[in-house]
Amino acid sequence: MHIRPFQTADLEAVLDLWLSANLSAHPFVPAAYWTSHRAEVGEQLPQAEVWVCCGADGSLLGFAGLTGTYLAGLFVAEGARSQGVGAALLDHLKARHSRLTLQVYQENHRAVRFYQREGFRLQAEGTDPDTGALEYTLFWDASLLGRD
Repeated sequence: MHIRPFQTADLEAVLDLWLSANLSAHPFVPAAYWTSHRAEVGEQLPQAEVWVCCGADGSLLGFAGLTGTYLAGLFVAEGARSQGVGAALLDHLKARHSRLTLQVYQENHRAVRFYQREGFRLQAEGTDPDTGALEYTLFWDASLLGRD
């Protein structure tokens, strides 16, 4: 697998992955919420810092998108989960940024455990105003590595 910058030609595959991953990971959010936001995400992606992870055959395994140091999303294809894709994308981002923040739904237990394993710490708890779902704001800071 290799990580490279997003290219315009990636847009449809990235959007398909974004939608399928959100539907799979967030059954507590109505599917219509995700489908109704696909076009908006498609407009925002080219303006963000987006990295894609591809397999040896060039297939899209996952991607991560940032706005500044805010990790707006990290998505891994269903068949590529638990194979190091998400960790590789995060390592790539951590090498470029000394601090990252993100929001994750509390009910997305798999993602919460993943981010905690990757060194993210709880910053705040709240409610997503768009979905009404409870969420955590997590952060990772390189200066805190090795401290507990």
